[in-house]
Amino acid sequence: MKHILMLSTVGLLMTAPLQAQDTGGEPDEKSLMEQGAELFFKGLRQEMEPALESMLEMAEQFGPSMLSFLEQMGPALTDLVDEVQDWSAYHAPEMLPNGDIIIRKKRPEEQVPETAEPDGAPEQTDI
Repeated sequence: MKHILMLSTVGLLMTAPLQAQDTGGEPDEKSLMEQGAELFFKGLRQEMEPALESMLEMAEQFGPSMLSFLEQMGPALTDLVDEVQDWSAYHAPEMLPNGDIIIRKKRPEEQVPETAEPDGAPEQTDI
């Protein structure tokens, strides 16, 4: 849902007309940079338009069901977030054939030490 909102915002920003700066020349005269920027954004708008339209259709289709899900599951998810202190100590959720969703806790040997960087590289210390 965040992605849809973010892409919609980007689309709106791209559709805004560019403001021409006063270059001291003719009022309708635009610099090559302004002309290039206008052409770039026009092409980008044309390329993004089908994707944005399909995202809007998807938001209209899934929006009501997402709101219903958040209304029903919101309190339970809040309790779960309060309960779990360190999400890195758990595996990604899995869905079982019967539809149950489980989140398995990692064994101690599977956990990444806290001194490692997010990409797995050891933390460097200044000497």
